[in-house]
Amino acid sequence: MKKYRWLWVLVFLSGGGGMSMAEEKQDVPSAKIEYAIFAGGCFWCMEHPFDRLSGVISTTSGYVGGHTENPSYEEVSSGKTGHAEAVQIAFDPQKVAYATLLEVFWRNVDPTVKNRQFCDVGTQYRSAIFYTSETQKQSAETALKRLQESKPFSGDIQTEVVKAGMFYPAEDYHQDYYQKNPLRYHFYRHNCGRDQRLQQLWGEEAGGEHFQRSPL
Repeated sequence: MKKYRWLWVLVFLSGGGGMSMAEEKQDVPSAKIEYAIFAGGCFWCMEHPFDRLSGVISTTSGYVGGHTENPSYEEVSSGKTGHAEAVQIAFDPQKVAYATLLEVFWRNVDPTVKNRQFCDVGTQYRSAIFYTSETQKQSAETALKRLQESKPFSGDIQTEVVKAGMFYPAEDYHQDYYQKNPLRYHFYRHNCGRDQRLQQLWGEEAGGEHFQRSPL
């Protein structure tokens, strides 16, 4: 399992006081760690595709892009805090490129809809790439432009590329949900129409359950 329960990260990059803090044990890999943040609807469904990748150290479900400090799941679910459900990925850039993370992100979202993903509706379920550096911003915008030129579907792309603010880890029962509650997870995923819609958009390359890397 790639998750380390000791890795609890708050990323704050909005404004002059931006900082990144991590509590790490001595057995953390010595390689440089970077962080990526993606919103793709229900964060339960966004962990698995990235956990499968070699070079990913951990994935953490949480909330980003809002205006309320330390929001709870109930507050975010109300749509009043401005946050999106998101997943924060700690990765070793020497083993997995940010561009690869972007490829996985795109094929696990429906970029044609605004303020929703599959059966979940509201700004809290919007799809977005929250960049944490200028390098990530350039990569995300390049990937977005490339997808706009070559997309295999007809709808316009609604996914946002925005600067990350404070990332708040979600409550513990949300972490590793697909591993802790596999039957409920697959039931939700199927009944929400996630895999069915991903197949329509991306074909056999879609979804964390079937993902096969194919450059955009």
